[in-house]
Amino acid sequence: MIYGVVNLQREATLPLVVGNTNKQQKVVDTVIDTGFSGFLSLPSSIITALDLPWSASDIVTLGDGSETLFDLYTANVIWDGQYREIYIAESETEPLLGMALLYGYRLQVDNIEGGIVKIEEL
Repeated sequence: MIYGVVNLQREATLPLVVGNTNKQQKVVDTVIDTGFSGFLSLPSSIITALDLPWSASDIVTLGDGSETLFDLYTANVIWDGQYREIYIAESETEPLLGMALLYGYRLQVDNIEGGIVKIEEL
């Protein structure tokens, strides 16, 4: 099981270990975004600090219906106790954890400040 917490802004958050192929790692505080179908978004400063390799560019539809081009990078994350290679979308927002990473898992949120966020495999 994976645990996070609801923050003061009423966001379901989860710390996530993100790393590169050289085993350089960083703990990133992410916000769970059920409207984001990708794996994870990170700002360029974290992508640069971890020296993540560029993989591709992709057109993505945003929540308002507009489309934009995102650069995608590859990284390793520790997910449910295992290393997993995923795509990272470069975005100058707070780090967002999307539905692709949550696929195959149940998400439970005690939606109060300090509430428990629990993620378990189905």
